[in-house]
Amino acid sequence: MLLAIDIGNTHTVLGIYSKDKLKEYFRVASNHSFTVDECGILIKQLFPDYSKIKDAVIGSVVPPLTPIYQEMSKKLLKVDPLLVHSSLPLGIKILYDDPSKVGADRIANAVAGYQIYGGPVIIVDLGTATTFDVISEKGEYLGGAIAPGIETSSMNLFQRAAQLFKVSLKRPPKVIGKNTEDSLRSGIIFGSVGQIDGIVNRIKEELKREQKISKEARVIATGGLAELIAKESNTIQKVDPTLTLDGLRRIFLRIKNNKKNS
Repeated sequence: MLLAIDIGNTHTVLGIYSKDKLKEYFRVASNHSFTVDECGILIKQLFPDYSKIKDAVIGSVVPPLTPIYQEMSKKLLKVDPLLVHSSLPLGIKILYDDPSKVGADRIANAVAGYQIYGGPVIIVDLGTATTFDVISEKGEYLGGAIAPGIETSSMNLFQRAAQLFKVSLKRPPKVIGKNTEDSLRSGIIFGSVGQIDGIVNRIKEELKREQKISKEARVIATGGLAELIAKESNTIQKVDPTLTLDGLRRIFLRIKNNKKNS
């Protein structure tokens, strides 16, 4: 079995693959003060059959946590995990000014997005940040956009406004809120939808103008709040909640096959 670990600033997503099938996955808080032993305890709790794990792949955008999960993999699982980065033979060309600055999660999304849905494709990942990644018809990673995440920006609002308070993020009955809770939900959710649809439409226009694409880009959403936002969006066509994990798996298999054939 393969353990895929997507380490984000707010959440870490861990999934177990048996061949190409995702058996189970969990989303846990990213504990920036984690020790190697605590990380091992977490794996034992989440995956009682952890002894069957024979490989591991890590995509991390949290440098302090990267060596913790690496060392846990070596100590508990007895495997040397693959760490995803832009210098690996990914099967896609990264056209960022500095490819090393592209986060592992964005790389995984691009790889999985292109292989599953073809190009051009726009991946909208709703996490700590809301990222937009654009892959061309030829499988080139063109770049994208980074906006404040929905929860990140709303928490900042709650902290700075004395008379406002944290609310659960669910769809309000109407855009025009009749109380503070629904007014907040309306502004946060519909405001985020407007931002996402606006950026996606601008990306599509730019693709048509500069890439001279033969077909319109598909728009795929992933991340913790993808389902909620996609229901209100005019541009998101599909939600793929485990796209990042699948990208990590695909990258791992590519590297493993390359080693076999070399």
